[in-house]
Amino acid sequence: MTADALRHAALADANAPAISRSRIWTGRVLSGLSALFLIADGAMKLRPPVQVTQAFQMLGMPIELAPVIGTILLVCVAVYLVPRTAVLGALLLTAYLGGAVAVQLRAGTPLFETLFPTFIAIAAWLGLYLREPRLRALLPVRSE
Repeated sequence: MTADALRHAALADANAPAISRSRIWTGRVLSGLSALFLIADGAMKLRPPVQVTQAFQMLGMPIELAPVIGTILLVCVAVYLVPRTAVLGALLLTAYLGGAVAVQLRAGTPLFETLFPTFIAIAAWLGLYLREPRLRALLPVRSE
């Protein structure tokens, strides 16, 4: 974005109507729930229990990659949870979760398990969209 575009966005943001408390809290809850799930998932990969080891075997992934994958996920979640970098974090999480879908598809897992990372990504983006006015200005929902 150019400096003029940033100034215009800042002025538009200053003149924007106040965001409802319920919208902000709904966004926080969605963001928080998706972040909690992803933190738990990433933490379990750092010292994989038997269930994670079995899942990695079923997916055809070497268990030695679990701590690396867990660390990548936790870094992405940390970037998402910092308000200043939340949009970048959402992009990183989308990439990570897209990779998870690809691995699930390759392994031939049931449809719900394959699409579950997509549901988490949608919750993360929706939570961010509801609580971040600059994102709503960038991606307006039209009533037409």
